Amino acid sequence: MISFLKKNKIAITGGTGRFGKILVKKNYKNFVYPSKKQLDITKITSVESYIKKNKPGKIIHLAGLSRPLDVHDKNPTKSILLNIIGTSNLAIACEKFKVKLIYFSTNYVYPGIKGGYKETDNLLPSNNYAWSKLGGEAAVQMIKNSLILRVCMTERPFVHKYALADVYLNFTFQENIAEILPKLLNFNGVINVGGPTRTVFQFAKKNNPKVKKISAKKVKKIQYKKNMSMNIGKLKNLIKSNKNLLKNL
Repeated sequence: MISFLKKNKIAITGGTGRFGKILVKKNYKNFVYPSKKQLDITKITSVESYIKKNKPGKIIHLAGLSRPLDVHDKNPTKSILLNIIGTSNLAIACEKFKVKLIYFSTNYVYPGIKGGYKETDNLLPSNNYAWSKLGGEAAVQMIKNSLILRVCMTERPFVHKYALADVYLNFTFQENIAEILPKLLNFNGVINVGGPTRTVFQFAKKNNPKVKKISAKKVKKIQYKKNMSMNIGKLKNLIKSNKNLLKNL
């Protein structure tokens, strides 16, 4: 077992992804971004070797398969390997070497019917992507020294011409999540992370006045749940000591 972890060193998987690139721009001094060659989550030996050599105190797990959503239906094997087995490998290694694991999950693990879901509410994913993220959660939940963030975020700016006017969630921009992330790393358990509950159109209209409404019923490729919103009261309570962190959510 590693006896001298570098407690302030935080390794991030998936540093070349969309959110990873946002974190890189923040230039947090203790964050390091191993390449896939250095840390391959699909190979337990690679994960253990990286931890032994670099001794991070925490690992923020962003790597995985997300878009396009239909890839999880077309290639479930790849989805399982990256999102479930990859996360499980990290969980096993972090437990073995007593490294804290912070896992980025999604609001899509909730049923998406009544909305306002708390962290303790029942889960029921509605697509394979969400099932793969919940599979990762299952492994992380078994580790005491861990944090699961169920996140609802999107890229800035909102580039689409149309936005859903009948689907509620907690969209906020990736930059806002990156800003508050360091303040959450010392907590354990599960935290819903996102902005105020509103329709996609309401969120988009605030940032792109030219965006137009569209109904989820008219989107044929994806079946959206009506209300995927979360209760973010826990998040607000945890960081209420610094209200400025929430002003842009």
